[in-house]
Amino acid sequence: MHCDLMVYMLMHPQANPEKRDFGASFPYLREGNVKLQVMAMYTTVEPESSQHGPAQSEIYKQLLKDYAPEFCQAGPGFADDAGNGIATVAAIESASGICNETEPLDNAFKNLDLILENVGRLFYISFTHHLENRFGGGNYATAGLKPDGEALLEYMAGKQIAIDLSHTSDALAHDILDYTYKKGLAVPVIASHSNFRDIWDHPRNLILDHVKEIVNRKGLIGMNFLRAFVNNDKSTALLDHIAYGMDIPGCEDCLCFGADFFYLDDHPDKSRIPILFPEHENASKYQGILDDLGNRLSDVQKEKLAHKNVERFINQNWS
Repeated sequence: MHCDLMVYMLMHPQANPEKRDFGASFPYLREGNVKLQVMAMYTTVEPESSQHGPAQSEIYKQLLKDYAPEFCQAGPGFADDAGNGIATVAAIESASGICNETEPLDNAFKNLDLILENVGRLFYISFTHHLENRFGGGNYATAGLKPDGEALLEYMAGKQIAIDLSHTSDALAHDILDYTYKKGLAVPVIASHSNFRDIWDHPRNLILDHVKEIVNRKGLIGMNFLRAFVNNDKSTALLDHIAYGMDIPGCEDCLCFGADFFYLDDHPDKSRIPILFPEHENASKYQGILDDLGNRLSDVQKEKLAHKNVERFINQNWS
């Protein structure tokens, strides 16, 4: 449900998705038997952000051309469309990628239309990343939903684009859920790459009330593999997050893999190294994680986690 290959290729023009220097590079996706990979377009809060979003959509468009037919645009029934290859779909991580802090809000809608023309479909938009922007508060901020965020939700309604709660403040998540409910907006709700705060107390992880509401709306919750959000010292805690989610009523129909693979070599926070435990370090590890779950999940639950829940969501929300 999430990787940052697009921004890696934007920032490193010589990057090659066939090299094994990125957790969701193509060799790892093949080895992990991945049939669908969401390609997020990530931006920070900076003046150039609204240029970086469309630029990544151009990279995505070219990627599909260069690697067809093995890689194809995902649609309903994506597994059949991909055949023996891999289906992909784009997403936006931080709406700063469509409008910076000083531009007219109309630029956001113009850039969204341009991005959609390039990528064909967006799985989801997350309004924020770590910091606050014009749309709301990020996971290290306290602001809730702002008027520009309300306008963007209105624009998304009926367009089969989910709103992603993975990088929201608790206040923003609450306000998004409240606003979409009160306004009756047809906007699916997911958390593409977040774990459970009851298992690991970190602001990137979901509180139980928000989990229950995502479940109530038949959304998705993608399990994040990053050590900082799983457990700093215990690699098997990822299995604890998954098992905990499966025990929440209705949540076994919403859990999936979120992973959050990105380029690690230039990460500025050296205190977080290793970013990933070896058991989770790239997309070839999915089968091992399913094996490690052993008897903690039934075979039916493992199938839901691995692919059936995402297929269900796509079939219910895309046309």
